Amino acid sequence: MPHKTALRGPSCGVFTLGGVTGGRVRCGVSLTRIREVDLVVSFSTLLENIASAEQGPKTCAVFDFDGTIISGYSATAFLKDQIARGEISPADLVQLTQAATRFGLGSLGFSALMTVHAQYLAGRSESEYIANSERLFRRAIAKLIYPEARQLIEAHRAAGHSIAIISSATPYQVLPAAKDLGIEDVYATDLEVIDGQFTGAVIKPTCFGIGKVDAAERFAEKQDSGLDRCFFYSDSTDDIELLEAASRPVVLNGSRELRVIAREKGWSIADFSSRGNASTSQVVRSLAATGSLVGSFMMGLPLYALSGSSRDSINFSISLFADTASALIGLDLEVRGREHLWKRRPAIFMFNHQSNADMLIMASLVRRDIVGVGKRELKNLPVIGPLMGAAGVVFIDRSDRKAAIETMKPLVRAMQEEGKSLVIAPEGTRAPTRKLGAFKKGGFHVAIQSGIPIVPVVIHNSGDISPKGDRIFRSGTVQVDVLPAMDTGAWSIQTIDEHIAEVRNLFLHTLGQPELTVAETAQLRRDTPDDLKPEVRGQRKNASQPQSSAESLDNRATLRGRARGRRANTTSAPSTNQQNGVDQEAPATRH
Repeated sequence: MPHKTALRGPSCGVFTLGGVTGGRVRCGVSLTRIREVDLVVSFSTLLENIASAEQGPKTCAVFDFDGTIISGYSATAFLKDQIARGEISPADLVQLTQAATRFGLGSLGFSALMTVHAQYLAGRSESEYIANSERLFRRAIAKLIYPEARQLIEAHRAAGHSIAIISSATPYQVLPAAKDLGIEDVYATDLEVIDGQFTGAVIKPTCFGIGKVDAAERFAEKQDSGLDRCFFYSDSTDDIELLEAASRPVVLNGSRELRVIAREKGWSIADFSSRGNASTSQVVRSLAATGSLVGSFMMGLPLYALSGSSRDSINFSISLFADTASALIGLDLEVRGREHLWKRRPAIFMFNHQSNADMLIMASLVRRDIVGVGKRELKNLPVIGPLMGAAGVVFIDRSDRKAAIETMKPLVRAMQEEGKSLVIAPEGTRAPTRKLGAFKKGGFHVAIQSGIPIVPVVIHNSGDISPKGDRIFRSGTVQVDVLPAMDTGAWSIQTIDEHIAEVRNLFLHTLGQPELTVAETAQLRRDTPDDLKPEVRGQRKNASQPQSSAESLDNRATLRGRARGRRANTTSAPSTNQQNGVDQEAPATRH
């Protein structure tokens, strides 16, 4: 994610596709506001307000980031990571806490606060920090994005509006999320970088208070518009100047103080509950939904005792679990193409994987005669693991390719001889966002070996129910498209990359994401970050050995030294699935 950081000019950083531009532009601003009659508005009203606004790029939509697009603060994830890496000592943490407290009390300015934080990056490589910020987004921040905020952004985009994020945070906190949301214009507080390393200084003035107004004016001027044609969404009193300047201010998830101000000024107010701390009811319902798997299989035992058919008993239990768990968490499915679920059986049902809710969704759709693939770790779960095995799930060691291939061989026999259908996620792991990940080859090898047709099941928004990294299920409606079956009888190993690209492009087209060529699809698989490769995570886990106390202390000292100015000279080999011209995902044997 390249971007220049040598900002010149008295304005907060402007990041457009990773680039920073300087210069201050002021435009005439009308402070005329459109006041809403009802202050606390529903989400549907927010969408209606967007639809009723003038269409086209001269209408601007500006979003704050922390607390508005995401629940909580992105800085928390970065701070936790620095502590875990040993880059911040207990004494450093005390200093940071004191600075934050003084800022909250009004005795320390925002620029000074940022300077306190920036000093711990002095001497660190910016490129390394960018890579780490992308990893932190996937691991900790992506799951905090409000689904409602995503919908607001999509609604503005559908209306042709110009969209920007203006945040007091650093670009490293905001840019990965902006990229995922498809927002090119990001204005943030920049840090000084010289020769690729942080100096520990902050570029002033920062993107805070009136600095946000300056940024919004420059963004509006870029669209040949002004703040009199601008939506601004924020949760904080820190943004009061821009809320007052924008013609359509909206308080999202606002503090008590800001809500009082909003009522006095007639601003729209809305709250989102889809992220953040779960309610007691959500916790109880989530536990009950998970536990219903056990109850559903217990209810199937009498049927097995009477009929002697384990297949009928398991089919009954799967359907009962799907209906019971869906009712408990309040999951509704809006399915298009449902008829394709039954036209060709057996089939290989391939679905894109975003959430723990996907297992429940696929059980609700396929319902009977299912075999599946799960990671080996699930097998060791008390009660749940054995039940999943009894239901037809084959557990594979994703860190051992050859063992995984051998483990999957019975799936071909189960489909060909018993007429069972395979349910599999070709991404191999949950994606942190709605963006479709690279497809692995395992399911396609099974299709080639068995000749069973593939039925693509495109899940649009299951992450809204339970994003990756969250164990709570929240109620909602998930949109699903079931596409027509694809014949695989003429497929071959030699053309497997073409078939993967063809199937994946069907998913991309249905999701409204850019399609890729065969070469680009293969390259994407090779370029997938290691933290999204389950086989790499498993290999690292298996290879990891406990460190001695001396080694641990030495490592922490090295990391702290790098943060204080010693530049680390490290290189990494590019990730690839090709070694010596051999496809590392190819099967050991072919049936």
